[in-house]
This record gives sequence, C-alpha cells and structure tokens, in this order.
Amino acid sequence: MQIRDAMPEESDAVRRVHVESIIELGRDGYSPEQVEAWAQRCESADYSAAIGSETQEFVVAEDDRGVVGFGSLKYESPEEYEATVDAEITAVYVHPAVAREGVGSKLYSKLECRAREQGVQTLGLSASKNAVPFYEAHGCERVREFVHEFSSDDGTGVKGAVVEMKKTL
Repeated sequence: MQIRDAMPEESDAVRRVHVESIIELGRDGYSPEQVEAWAQRCESADYSAAIGSETQEFVVAEDDRGVVGFGSLKYESPEEYEATVDAEITAVYVHPAVAREGVGSKLYSKLECRAREQGVQTLGLSASKNAVPFYEAHGCERVREFVHEFSSDDGTGVKGAVVEMKKTL
C-alpha cells in the first residue's frame, strides 16, 4: 500500500470510499437516519475541485484493489471553531475492508507531516463520534462537542453531535 497525492480522475473512487466508510463505520456513533443523511452529502461533494486545490492537501491510500482511503487538509482556520488553529484536517476515511489495519494512521501521519512542512503549529478537526478514539490515539485533544448539520445547509436537516479537536504540533 502507498500513500500519495490524489489525482482529479480519482474523484469517483474517493466518493465510493467516503460513502462506504460512512455507511459501514458511521453506525458505531450515529442513528441510521444520521448515517443516511451524512452519506447523501457525498453525492453533491466536488472531490475533483478539492483534489486540485492549491490551498488543500488531498492524499489517497492505494493498494492492489485501488483507492482504499483518503485524507485532506486545508490551510485555514474554520470560523466556527472554538480553538484557534492554523489548519484543519477535513477528512480521514478508509474503506471498511481495510478498517483497523493502519491505513487511516498512515493517511493521518502524511497529512500531519505535510502540515509541519508548511509551518503549521496547531491542527484542528471535527471528528465524528466514532472517530474520536482514532484521533485521540494520534495526540488530538477534545475541545468541545457541537451539533453538526448532516443533510442540509438551511438548518432543517438531520443533525448530530461531532467533536471539535486540536493538536499542537
């Protein structure tokens, strides 16, 4: 398996991993309604724009089956965060077939390494409830729990708790 920069033509493979990860692994922290709403957001996500962005790192994990995970990092601080951070890990997802095999850890490590290379001193992220132990194992600390909108941007959709976390590099 290798961790490398994603290519725009891998958008569909990234989407597949994202949806399957949410559907299978998201059940550990959320109701079926929340998981469905979360996964549906992937249908409208513009992965190719994120992959080609100059203000974002986007990496994939690839093995003989193809893309089995992805991770992304933005070099900006989200306004909604309580903590002050220099950059945000926006995703670390793995296909359920490779869950708990170290793929996510390799993706996270690559993103953290890239952040350090760019002079980032503090990373932030919003972790799903099922991913909090993963991020804690990588040295991230809980900041607060808050309500996240899974299905719509107008405030009428399915909501669920997520955890803001940070790590000083």
